[in-house]
Amino acid sequence: MSADFSDPTTRNMTLLSAGLFVAFLAAWEWLPGAMHIPAFIIPPLSKVWSEFLRMLGHERLMFHTGVTALQVLIGFVLGMFLGMLVGFLLGMSPTAEFVLSPYILALQIAPKVAFAPLFVIWFGYTVYPKILVAVLIVFFPIMVNVLGAVRSIDPDIVRLARSFTANRFQVFRMVEFPASLAPLFAGLRIAATLAVIGVVVGELVGGNTGLGYLLTFGEGAGNTAMVFVAIIMLTLIGIALYGAIVLVENRVLHFLPARDRRAA
Repeated sequence: MSADFSDPTTRNMTLLSAGLFVAFLAAWEWLPGAMHIPAFIIPPLSKVWSEFLRMLGHERLMFHTGVTALQVLIGFVLGMFLGMLVGFLLGMSPTAEFVLSPYILALQIAPKVAFAPLFVIWFGYTVYPKILVAVLIVFFPIMVNVLGAVRSIDPDIVRLARSFTANRFQVFRMVEFPASLAPLFAGLRIAATLAVIGVVVGELVGGNTGLGYLLTFGEGAGNTAMVFVAIIMLTLIGIALYGAIVLVENRVLHFLPARDRRAA
């Protein structure tokens, strides 16, 4: 949903949000010292900023950030297409849903963290374990949303389309796919944040590049500020991907009322 800054209510909420953010930054800078919290537990904001500048020059921070961001994007895209494919397949075929659903559910119930070491054994310390963990995590929310959308379509609408001699592909293109767009984007919003988690899990298990590697390195060195910098960069990657999804959603679902998009 795009914000209308000409609306006084929107401006007030934006100012309130910005003020809260400034207050958070001020508290981060001054409260640890005022409460006598050691810097190795919660470093003040200024120390984190200094560590950020140091990492830019000495720890190849932007390189590691780019590696993680690329893996997140690839895992997200692959998981998205796989989730859409399986969701539409199960939604359009009750037989396929009955046969495959138990196996998909079992795959979802299994902890994704447990797959990361297995993928490392299979593929070594490459990008593939990180991407595969991200695909597994992204797949399920998208698949469930698409499946639910297709299964909830009014059968009378499908019968009406067929009465106008629409073939199976035309029913999918003109009825089922448009009806699934709003739930699909709701699943994409969730998946955008989960993709970051999946890649980081893979990087923590094994690897020598990426922000997950910097997290492990900072932990081993007792450098709390480095850990905070890596967490902040991971958060920015997730925000960027989420924001891109929202922008695309506003373009694609422009015909829906704003209230309906928020509900989705």
